[in-house]
Amino acid sequence: MFSEAGLAAIEEAISGGYLEVEYDDKRVKYRSLAELLQVRDLIRSKLGSGTVTRRYVSFKRDTDS
Repeated sequence: MFSEAGLAAIEEAISGGYLEVEYDDKRVKYRSLAELLQVRDLIRSKLGSGTVTRRYVSFKRDTDS
């Protein structure tokens, strides 16, 4: 039902300020940016590409020599 192509099209529409999205021979017109953001989040969760988890690593030099 959801595809990476659809997600990419929606993200492009969001960044460009457009409300109409076309992908995979489909055309959808959304009512608002808020609706586009909701659909984007739904597709991300269904495709497993939700929020990005960042991990930070720190290193400490042993100066006792």
